Amino acid sequence: MKKTLLSLIVIGTSIGADAANYNIVDFGAKNDTTVLSTEAVQNAIDRCTANGGGTVMVPTGNYKIGSIFLKSNVTLQLENGATLFGSTDIKDYTPVVSDYVSLRTGVPTIQLIYADNVSNVAITGQGTIDGRGKAFPKLSWNDEGLTRPHLLRFIRSNDVTVTGITLKNSGCWMQHYLACDRVKIDGITVFNRNNYNNDALDLDGCHNVVVSNMIADSDDDAITLKSTSPRLCEDITISNCIVSSHCNAIKLGTETNGGFRNINIRGIVVKPSSDQSSQYFGYPDGRGHSAISLEIVDGGTMRNVNIGDITITGTESPIFIRLADRARAYSKDHPVEGVGSISGVCLHDIMIDGAGPSGCSITGIENHPVTDIALHNITIRHAGGQKATEAPKDEKIKDYPESTMWGILPAQGFWLNHTRDIEFRNVKVIAETPDERPVYVKSDSENIVISE
Repeated sequence: MKKTLLSLIVIGTSIGADAANYNIVDFGAKNDTTVLSTEAVQNAIDRCTANGGGTVMVPTGNYKIGSIFLKSNVTLQLENGATLFGSTDIKDYTPVVSDYVSLRTGVPTIQLIYADNVSNVAITGQGTIDGRGKAFPKLSWNDEGLTRPHLLRFIRSNDVTVTGITLKNSGCWMQHYLACDRVKIDGITVFNRNNYNNDALDLDGCHNVVVSNMIADSDDDAITLKSTSPRLCEDITISNCIVSSHCNAIKLGTETNGGFRNINIRGIVVKPSSDQSSQYFGYPDGRGHSAISLEIVDGGTMRNVNIGDITITGTESPIFIRLADRARAYSKDHPVEGVGSISGVCLHDIMIDGAGPSGCSITGIENHPVTDIALHNITIRHAGGQKATEAPKDEKIKDYPESTMWGILPAQGFWLNHTRDIEFRNVKVIAETPDERPVYVKSDSENIVISE
């Protein structure tokens, strides 16, 4: 009697486990990159969600797919040695339109893996997703997602987990999370340097996000927070990452319609890529434009931002804080009304080595100053060698914000323009060769405190 009962328990457990796992090979996927396995993978996902959820398994091997759509309660798990390759034929990508209104929705977009309005989804394992994005040439200035596919795109989805995997070679942004809640990204590796607009990570109007232990090498921005709708990026922590970028390693902006609040970024190493075989943006020697860029230019609010314990090597203008009035609307029916604000920001315990000669800047615009900024325990070692330089006469209020937008700045440390209540404590600026510029240059700036 005991043996029979035990057998039933074992059999029951085995049946339950089998029912919750769906191997893509069982649905017709082929370990052959000359064969398209999109339908097989999608059928496994659809069966999994229809049966209440579970795990879609990608076993060791190489599989070619076009657009697939993740569904609620599905984990896509890639075994060690498994690779999903994106098709290089644009006809294998399905254009989709989300009814979530933002700057980057409302028109058909293409992506390799897509999810909209789903819950409890995950991509996990030790395998690789390779978008082979170099196959999609840049055709116009804003063609990302239109003729060049994103690799991952999640829109207004909840309880999203991405862990362990390697993401490579997207046609544009690698992973875009738009208006999502409760996102966990941990232990992933990103290599995205095969096309224009090759960001590593884009969090856009998301709430309650934890990013940790990411190693990322991107041609464009690396850790990027955006707000392409009225929804703020809010309650986000990012920690223990190593990133390389030819543009901005850590960036809040460029799109800022809602803004950023309660952002904590710590324990980040910023360094040049060890592989300079391809380059679309940046400097010839592989330096990035900026290590930390904090921007409000399309309305919106930036407040309660804490960035610390950062080690930086090889960026031209390491720290860039910019409040301006580009006023790009997220939709034609919702024009930007008024200039945004930046206040309550703390940058601390930052070591910067090998910076270019440009200098750093904290700038607002007339009647709209940047306020309440603390910079503590920061060391900047830069190339130096510059003559005395006048402050820029053109403040470029409507221009795209970029740390190098004015070229060589009048200060070898920080140019402050339209600022209030800025505190520098234990900030050291060291030039490798003599530099005629002062460490600080201030214009229309009040209550600037500089102390050891």
